[in-house]
Amino acid sequence: MSLSLSLPLPSCRFKHTPVRCTVERQQLFGRIAPVYDNLNDLLSLGQHRIWKRMTASWSGAKFGDRVLDLCCGSGDLAFLLSEKVGSNGKVIGLDFSKEQLSIASYRQSLVPKACYKNIEWVEGNALELPFSDGYFDAITMGYGLRNVVDKERAMQEMFRVLKPGSRASVLDFNKSTQPFTDLIQEWMIDNVVVPVATGYGLAKEYEYLKSSIKEFLTGKELERLALQVGFSNASHYEISGGLMGNLVATR
Repeated sequence: MSLSLSLPLPSCRFKHTPVRCTVERQQLFGRIAPVYDNLNDLLSLGQHRIWKRMTASWSGAKFGDRVLDLCCGSGDLAFLLSEKVGSNGKVIGLDFSKEQLSIASYRQSLVPKACYKNIEWVEGNALELPFSDGYFDAITMGYGLRNVVDKERAMQEMFRVLKPGSRASVLDFNKSTQPFTDLIQEWMIDNVVVPVATGYGLAKEYEYLKSSIKEFLTGKELERLALQVGFSNASHYEISGGLMGNLVATR
């Protein structure tokens, strides 16, 4: 399911919690929302759907669970989680972008799957989650940790709201320690990502990718961060030739 650039943002209902973050970052994701799905398909040749299925599986979500998709965007991971937890489970998709949540809610209305009725969209802050301690059986986060202003705080919040023994599965671009992989990643951004985004009038919005990856943590650093905030176990897996990575952390 994808939306064209010309489709107006639909109206929807979702819970609202005041969000404190950089205004620029929030506005950026609001601007790219209408074409976010199309660009993901184009830029990854559809591979992002495979990566997200891996992320959902690594979360350990199962039938009847209550799960959280953090920085849910237009809802890809939330829909996958919904299929895993079924109609008796509960999925909460949280994001700071009203525009992304509007599209997620619209997509939810397009497919009459019974399990999709268990999804609730919440506008909120990944650094101040509006949930009680030990509330969730699993958490996913796709391309969100790299964009939060305080990564340690985000990991602390995931740890806090997870039940003991449960897992967080975090997908993002991989900050490779291999020079060749790093070179390929930079070439892809400069010669594929930005030119394609330029066709949608979003060159500046996607130019930030290179710097955000350089400022991100390596897989080993992500593992150490997870253990530092209290997770009992953490493993980072490089996927797609090391261009992407997935952190799996057990509370």
